[in-house]
Amino acid sequence: MSKTLVAYFSASGVTAAVAKKLAAAVGADLFEIQPEQLYTDDDLNWQNSRSRSSVEMKDRSCRPAIASAVENMAQYDAVFVGFPVWWYREPSIIDTFMEAYDFSGKKIVPFCTSGGSGLGDSAQNMQALAPGATVVNGKRFSPSVSEVELKAWAESVVD
Repeated sequence: MSKTLVAYFSASGVTAAVAKKLAAAVGADLFEIQPEQLYTDDDLNWQNSRSRSSVEMKDRSCRPAIASAVENMAQYDAVFVGFPVWWYREPSIIDTFMEAYDFSGKKIVPFCTSGGSGLGDSAQNMQALAPGATVVNGKRFSPSVSEVELKAWAESVVD
């Protein structure tokens, strides 16, 4: 497998666990997409239309700030981007991440965690934000996914 990065945003720790397994399975570097302003439990209350996450997801132009940056993104050929599904798509902070780098010539592979929702239009949204990249259809994983399963999937979408 080429030089690979697993970048992820995790609000509750579930996506982080899958991302760490994936990075270990394929020998990839790992980068956590951390918001400058961390999300509280109140911020994540999807049942409150005034919660931070609800407000961000209603505004497609919202771009929450990220606390740090990937050093030397140019070295990566493939970038797996993980996130929890919010409102049937990627969280707005993923849009911030996608717009922060030149992904030209890279393969971008979204993956998500969710109680049941799939990726929705995430791949198409991410492709629009990274026009020089190839964004492939990703996959939803449960927290119990094994490194063996992740490795087989990763090899099937990158090689």
